[in-house]
Amino acid sequence: MSATPDTPELARMKQQLAAAEEQARRLTAELEKFCYSVSHDLRAPLRAINGFSQALLEDYGSTLPPNGQSLLARVRENATRMGRMIDDLLVFSRLGRKQLDIGPVDLASIAQVIVQEQREADSGRAVDVVVGSLPTAVGDAGLLRQVLSNLVANAFKFTRRQAHPQVEIGSRADDGGREAVYYVRDNGMGFDMKYATKLFGVFQRLHRESDFEGTGLGLALVQQIVHRHGGRVWAEAAVDQGATFYFTLGSHLG
Repeated sequence: MSATPDTPELARMKQQLAAAEEQARRLTAELEKFCYSVSHDLRAPLRAINGFSQALLEDYGSTLPPNGQSLLARVRENATRMGRMIDDLLVFSRLGRKQLDIGPVDLASIAQVIVQEQREADSGRAVDVVVGSLPTAVGDAGLLRQVLSNLVANAFKFTRRQAHPQVEIGSRADDGGREAVYYVRDNGMGFDMKYATKLFGVFQRLHRESDFEGTGLGLALVQQIVHRHGGRVWAEAAVDQGATFYFTLGSHLG
């Protein structure tokens, strides 16, 4: 039995789709090349800024007034921050072309390790963390670890001003029990939902950097990784009432 030939309209649509995919691949490659070039060209002057400012502090710091020492320290801090932004931008640009290593992923075990790492990094705080039931996922273990790590790090960061910080990592079943929705919830600063569309943009921030550190790329990375897995990511929050970040992975519960 022979296959039904494509209609002229269907053939035209297939041709347009193939052209769009080729253009997307070319643009992705160009973006990665551009980001690599930018990161390479900026690292040398950044190293010079860091090195010379450190030398100034060590060799002439005692002759500078306190305000001068403070200004040099701020130069070094901002140079270091720019270096982190370049690193994150390079990672972001490469994600679109990274080959996914798909397999079963024990998110519960990964979450426990991430929580322990956060506790060690923030050892002066007592954060109440609950890790609930997390079904085994199917995906790239390294990338899904980055998703959880970024979300948990945000939860720790934005509960910093709470007297009794709380973080919950869990899941629920949607779509008639067929889809796992994972979430990270905190009782921190929260945000106004009218700004929710800005959350996952590159270098987008809803809080001042002087209040909460970060490069503004963490949630953009989360979104790109989740989308690479065929999933969705979104958030719900209220000002001073915490936030919950949800994501799915385009797979069904087994």
